Amino acid sequence: MEDTSFAIHPGAKKKIAGTAFRDIGNLISYSLSENKSFIGKCEAGMIQILFYRDDIVRIMMDHKKEPTLSSSHAVIAEPEKVDLRVHDEDSYITIQSPLLTLFLYKNPCRIKAVDKDGRTMVSEKEKGMGHSPGGEVICYKEMDREDHFYGFGEKTSFLDKRGEKMTMWNSDVFAPHNPEIDALYESIPYFMTVNQGKAYGIFFDNTYKTTFDMKTYKETYSFSAEGGLINYYLMAGPEPKDVITQYSYLTGRMPLPPKWAIGYHQSRYSYETEEEVRELVKNFKEKQIPLDAVYLDIHYMNGYRVFTFDEERYPDPGKLMNDLKKEGIHVVPIVDPGVKTDPEYPSYLEGVKGDHFCKYVDGKMYNGDVWPGNSAFPDFTNEKTRKWWGDKHDFYVDKGIEGIWNDMNEPAVFNETKTMDTEVMHGNDGDPKTHRELHNVYGLLMGKATYEGMKAQLKGKRPFLLTRAGYSGVQRYAAVWTGDNRSFWEHLQMALPMCMNLGVSGVPFCGPDVGGFAHDATGQLLARWTQVGAFTPFFRNHSALDTVRQEPWSFGEEIEDIVKKYIDLRYVWMPHLYTLFKEASTTGIPVMRPLFLEYPEDKETTNLSDEFMIGDSVIVAPILQPDKNHRAVYLPEGSWIDYWTGEEYRGSDYHLVKAPLDRLPIFIKKGAIIALGEKKMSTEQKEEKITFHIYPSSNGGEYYFYEDDGSTFNYREGKMYEGVLRYQIIGNVIDLTFETKVNAYEPDLEKEVVIHSGDEELTLRINGEEKGNTDGRSRMIKASLL
Repeated sequence: MEDTSFAIHPGAKKKIAGTAFRDIGNLISYSLSENKSFIGKCEAGMIQILFYRDDIVRIMMDHKKEPTLSSSHAVIAEPEKVDLRVHDEDSYITIQSPLLTLFLYKNPCRIKAVDKDGRTMVSEKEKGMGHSPGGEVICYKEMDREDHFYGFGEKTSFLDKRGEKMTMWNSDVFAPHNPEIDALYESIPYFMTVNQGKAYGIFFDNTYKTTFDMKTYKETYSFSAEGGLINYYLMAGPEPKDVITQYSYLTGRMPLPPKWAIGYHQSRYSYETEEEVRELVKNFKEKQIPLDAVYLDIHYMNGYRVFTFDEERYPDPGKLMNDLKKEGIHVVPIVDPGVKTDPEYPSYLEGVKGDHFCKYVDGKMYNGDVWPGNSAFPDFTNEKTRKWWGDKHDFYVDKGIEGIWNDMNEPAVFNETKTMDTEVMHGNDGDPKTHRELHNVYGLLMGKATYEGMKAQLKGKRPFLLTRAGYSGVQRYAAVWTGDNRSFWEHLQMALPMCMNLGVSGVPFCGPDVGGFAHDATGQLLARWTQVGAFTPFFRNHSALDTVRQEPWSFGEEIEDIVKKYIDLRYVWMPHLYTLFKEASTTGIPVMRPLFLEYPEDKETTNLSDEFMIGDSVIVAPILQPDKNHRAVYLPEGSWIDYWTGEEYRGSDYHLVKAPLDRLPIFIKKGAIIALGEKKMSTEQKEEKITFHIYPSSNGGEYYFYEDDGSTFNYREGKMYEGVLRYQIIGNVIDLTFETKVNAYEPDLEKEVVIHSGDEELTLRINGEEKGNTDGRSRMIKASLL
């Protein structure tokens, strides 16, 4: 092909090596503001440093002007008063809080941070902060050979992201999902680094397309953005759990969801008619398979118009919702952002008249093709639009709906770029920004609008929101599912590290589509995936149009029995899971955890991607390959008890474990207590008996138990039940006490305790009263806990 005149375009010339990056240069001068913010002027930019807490510091760089402490869509914390000491030495300045010291070197300007014990967290040497002529900003950090990286939200591949280069740009990726695809639906520009058991975190709060490069250089990693500022928060840890608590302090924590949202959910693209939904529910009831929610995909709408029902397919949606509510089942309809450009469609007319849709700088409305055809898109960066959108959900609430499913909110558009034109201008409440800058927060702000609207309309009941797209802080509004996966064993394998890293990234309520969304599942794959789903925080079976059916009974009686067994198990474990959800809502610590979170000094857990923990004392080790009836399981320090057989395994070792198709390997740490309930058809069926299973060890133990009404926000006013069960072993006596901490909500529960004594001969005593004994043959004691 012959060259055109473009060959002599100035932009076509090769870049001269070394000119793309301009270092911030030497520190010239500095000052301290009234709020104790450090402001430094450098040769090629200005920096600002502000402590939010003793253990959290914000660091900014602007290559044009003094950085501004502008508001963030992600950060909700305000800086606390911190006792700082600033010392100016010849070659550096120290800025010191009680828990964290920054060394700001002058020539050139470089940052090193150490904790109160002198541990270096981050350091800059040959390269620090800088920018390129095109406006990109970048920050380099030294990388130790023992550094391991976790978080980054929703990413494929293994748990540890060392050796990866990852992009944050919310993208609709139907196919393929594989380790090469590093930009999916969620952009969470945050990670933690763990080195020999100690951790720190970095949150790069920049909404442009960002890149994290832990791959290119052996001794350096970087994070960069296509525009904006260097604006990151350093969290001092020092434990991995501390980093999650610090990060979720900044960006918020998950509200406690309604209990029905934690149950089993059934979906398909699509249940196209009311008759099909009723038949579905009838099958669940007849087969005695628990069910809490049914999802309605886009076919329920009139021509895919949001805030409508197709009158032929769903002639009386209010009656349908009411009838299903009586069965203990909720309905969750899909709601996308695209609003059909139809002058006879009330939602479109309202949006135009109210100036709610995205526009170009010249005022022309942006339109793009999605399911309903040519569509307009609400500008969720404006408060008035979020209020309008939220208020419109009374259409659903008035029909008895309490949960919404947001999809296509990257936003996805059917064009070559797969999204909105980056030149679109968002109003941003009077501070206009391009879509190039605010693309990654579109889904977050749609979630905010939806959740807050539903919350206002439900009058004290907790709403449930499921979202595909989001940014840091999405956990304040929504659960996250991992998008359009496929019915491949490889996608089942990827689901574990994806969900574990989402949990590490402050999003505890997450899960994959059980069985896989696209392609055709098999019975064996559905059985194994359901076993995993029984312990992922979000538990939904979902499949695509024109794929084989994958409802629990779709593959014959053998598979149906196995799938039912593990859906039942979800409800048996509900009391323990709900207690862990309460912990996540107050601390940010996830329900589903990678083993390194509990055992950060154990090198075997560094990249353990095919096992996970539920809380701090349960290990789930699923089968993730076809035709496998055994697997190697790593168990960390301590002793571990097989949940099914009671067999004891030593820790700090690998074990070959049998796992026929109906067996999910589960291990309970010796010393633990687990609260379990009974089988039920949905969470609307209240718990009647809680059984505390104790796996005693000589060190004793305790268990925090939580319960509330599972439906309202009354728990925020203290209307909850909290109890602590403790035990100690003295000689051959296991001595139990149960203390009620808060009794503002009194569940009508029978409480029972079961002691799994193994080979030990023990006598049980509760509050000083002897209740029975066991020997090596019976292996347990069962007694009422009064």
